[in-house]
Amino acid sequence: MTDATLPSANPLSQTEDSMLTARRWIFFALNAVSMTALGWIMVHVLAVRGWSGAAVFFLVLFLVGLPWTLIGFWNAAVGFAISRLTHDPAGFTNPALRDTPADSPITTRTAVCVAVRHEDVALVFARLASMIRTIEATPWREAFAFHVLSDTSRPDVAAAEEAAFAELSGRHPGLHYRRRSINSGFKAGNLREFAEGALGLYDHMIVLDADSVMSAAAMLRLVRAMQANLALGILQTLVVGQPSGSTFTRIFQFGMRHAMRMQTVGSAWWQGPAGPFWGHNAIVRLKPFFDHCALPVLPGRGPLSGHILSHDQVEAAMMRGAGYDVRVIADEFESWEENPPSLPDFIKRDLRWCQGNLQYLKLLGMPGLKPMGRFQLVNAIMMYAGAPAGLLMLLAGLAMIGDPARGHLPARLAFALYFLMLGLGFAPRLLGMLDVLLRGRARAYGGVLRLLAGGFADMLFSLFLGPVMMIAQALFVFGLILGRRVVWEAQNRDGRSVPPGEALRGLWPQLLFGGAVAGILAAFAPGVLPWAAPTILPCLLAVPFTSLTAGTALGRLCVRYRLCAIPDEYAPPPDIMISQTE
Repeated sequence: MTDATLPSANPLSQTEDSMLTARRWIFFALNAVSMTALGWIMVHVLAVRGWSGAAVFFLVLFLVGLPWTLIGFWNAAVGFAISRLTHDPAGFTNPALRDTPADSPITTRTAVCVAVRHEDVALVFARLASMIRTIEATPWREAFAFHVLSDTSRPDVAAAEEAAFAELSGRHPGLHYRRRSINSGFKAGNLREFAEGALGLYDHMIVLDADSVMSAAAMLRLVRAMQANLALGILQTLVVGQPSGSTFTRIFQFGMRHAMRMQTVGSAWWQGPAGPFWGHNAIVRLKPFFDHCALPVLPGRGPLSGHILSHDQVEAAMMRGAGYDVRVIADEFESWEENPPSLPDFIKRDLRWCQGNLQYLKLLGMPGLKPMGRFQLVNAIMMYAGAPAGLLMLLAGLAMIGDPARGHLPARLAFALYFLMLGLGFAPRLLGMLDVLLRGRARAYGGVLRLLAGGFADMLFSLFLGPVMMIAQALFVFGLILGRRVVWEAQNRDGRSVPPGEALRGLWPQLLFGGAVAGILAAFAPGVLPWAAPTILPCLLAVPFTSLTAGTALGRLCVRYRLCAIPDEYAPPPDIMISQTE
């Protein structure tokens, strides 16, 4: 099926389709030329000391991981150019917004669904109450119904949910609650079961996680776009982090906010109707979602079998394969989430995503997907396949160092190559901050000095986080081969201290790796130690880094001096509950 065959759909015109094809070829050319140039540079760098098996292995791994670094860079570069050349980057990259009257009446029915499992009940229902209040303050309250979809199995949490629902529904009759006794299919199974019963009752479903918050204006914007663009199957918002008193959260989401804005604008420009779905803070057209997005249960008994953990990108690919558009709104407009408060919580969430994304290996041959849908799955896989490749590259580099007869790379070449790759990795964040400065929005972040101070803190934070996460992901991927898997449970969302002992129990592989690499280099190539320090030091200091960024003392200082404060901390949105820093 194509967009043109959809009843009453508004597919891309021939001109728009030709422009989209041209954009994709331009983006492919940018990546191909830069990959060829960097590959040529690496070949000549390695040739300086002579070729060996380790050098060839190093080059192959470098080329395998390079495309995904370049895609992120060029997404941000294109996004920055669009942000500089247009007044409305979101509208420029998403025609669904251009076709949507800002004040059109709401003529459809929408279910706002909050999926929960073993969450902080008081916080979930407090957020829910604030969203209900904002919708009820509009003329369109009858067009929305709120549903809590619970997969909770713990009796104490279930009882708390039922009590909170009884209290809130007494004040807001448009609230509904349903709890499954068995969480078959995890969150995706929960939503599909709801969708089956909701057919005919609702036209759309706004999907929220337990930590999600959206304003009435943001929800109305989504519904109006779906009404005006019948070819839209999924419309994703650009989600930003909520204010936090956790040092880890503050610094992480400060940098991510700038990078994601630039990358999302750039990717929306060339992906067009084959955009992303992140599983929450998005609106879904209910009937095609139910008809075309039923997830398969993967065969086998290993960790990559069974129900799919990371359902979102698969559902996006299936929706697009059925002929419906999947698009993203590439601006920051009143759509929030919480981020993990500490490194152990961040790793736990990331490894669950890792296992879910690697399940896509079994889906690449799924019938009915379009080429862009398969690319999205490959891209999601490579987010985590890059970690073992990077670790093996380091081992190959150590093997080359262990062959002193061939000599060492000139320091100038190593220095230039290292900082070139580092610059590519940091470019999305830097371009995002530059865009804020050029738009005159630094005041929203506390002024130029605070914005730059936050950027510097994020740079140091990212330098520490990168090697630690690389080892955690690589070991987990290798563990998957041996049958290791994660258990889907609620993530910790509350700030907490992480004592050194707890940090050490989770991060001893990083400490061991850093010590081993430092010892090998000290013995065979002490001159290389300064260049390896950005990889070695984060591993050696992973334990104090974890305790310091999770502790309350540094967090209070960050809040007090507004380090890495985001605009919502300076100007909290009215009438909607987002997490506070105090």
